[in-house]
Amino acid sequence: MKPAAAPDPLAQLTEIRAIMERSSRFLSLSGLSGVGAGVVALLGAAAGHFYLQSQYPSEYGPAGYSHLVASTETERQAALPFLLLLAGGVIAAALLVAFFFTQRRTRRAGQTLWSGPARRVAVALAVPLVAGGLFCLRLYLGGDAGMVIPGLLVFYGLALLNASKYTLDEIRWLGLTQIVLGLLAMLQPGWGLLYFALGFGLGHIGYGLLMYNRYERTGAAAQ
Repeated sequence: MKPAAAPDPLAQLTEIRAIMERSSRFLSLSGLSGVGAGVVALLGAAAGHFYLQSQYPSEYGPAGYSHLVASTETERQAALPFLLLLAGGVIAAALLVAFFFTQRRTRRAGQTLWSGPARRVAVALAVPLVAGGLFCLRLYLGGDAGMVIPGLLVFYGLALLNASKYTLDEIRWLGLTQIVLGLLAMLQPGWGLLYFALGFGLGHIGYGLLMYNRYERTGAAAQ
């Protein structure tokens, strides 16, 4: 009778590390959440563009957002209700999409969505986002509308960097991308909606597809 094989120390260490990582980091973010949020952001950017274009038409081409950047206080106040409603709608729709796909993934993995790591991710995201949203609202009311979208991109990137300590490492690169786009948008304030679409729209879609192919696709998830 052959003696039982001795346990592999390396395999045991790997298993212990995986258990510790699952208990301290939220690893069930769905790539499809990113894709859905990106599509919502692109639709929001399109809605904002067409609204501003209808309010500030120009015979020289699309000047809606550029006009808003240089608008008077009266014009900014008139546009504020629609912009706040649009922002609220985009955020709500993106959160619903993220919740749906992430909850579906956690259920398939037999895990709980609102776990300790998930709560840490939520708090890490919420603090910079709330502070950034209030800061950008003050910029808009103070007459610096051109810095609103750059500010949103930068604060969102910082929020992702802050949350990357508790979730997938790839979130860090998405955060850095948002910060770089925000800094570039500061140099071209009249093109803010384009940078919004690039960062919140295409950035999320690209990240989501990458994460889906890496972690969720049948062949990749089995590896």
